[in-house]
This record gives sequence, C-alpha cells and structure tokens, in this order.
Amino acid sequence: MKCAISTHMLLDGFVSPEQVRKERLKAQELKKSQWWKQQLGPGLCYHCGQKFLKTELTMEHLIPIARGGKSNKKNVVVSCRPCNFSKGHKFKVEMILDGEEF
Repeated sequence: MKCAISTHMLLDGFVSPEQVRKERLKAQELKKSQWWKQQLGPGLCYHCGQKFLKTELTMEHLIPIARGGKSNKKNVVVSCRPCNFSKGHKFKVEMILDGEEF
C-alpha cells in the first residue's frame, strides 16, 4: 500500500518549497477537471456542511501539502474559505486535540 505522505519531508515535518510548488501545480490541474466540477456541484463544505456558492468554495487538502499531502482525489475536499483558513497546515486530529474543531 502506498503512503499518502511525501518522502520529501524536511526535519521540521514540512516538505521542501519545491515539493509544495509541484503539488500546487497539480492542484491547479485537478481544479480544471470534470471530477472537481462535480465535487463543487452540491455547494457543500466538507467540514461545516453549510451550503455556499461555488465561487465561495476552495480545494482543501486533508493532509496539507506543506505536511506531505498530495494533490489527488483521495486527499482533496470542497471547503468553504473560513474552514480552509482555520485549518491551515494542521491535521484534523490536531485541531480536535487543540479544541479547534470545526
């Protein structure tokens, strides 16, 4: 089984700037896909469950790119801007442990 976390990790647990750039380019391509348009269709935020206009939704990485996450269908979800911003580079479990759950 393939690991979803990158092998380009730096000592501080974050990936190199080159790897981040590479994954952001992949994310831009994924946003152009029919699959992503279908994900946006319902207009629901993965985290808070509220309905938004498509223009108010973003692509959010469950495993953040900076933490080794990939820009693929298994790691991205539709998120409203406030939820995406509040999550930052944290894993969901880190938010829960810090009392910052959505």
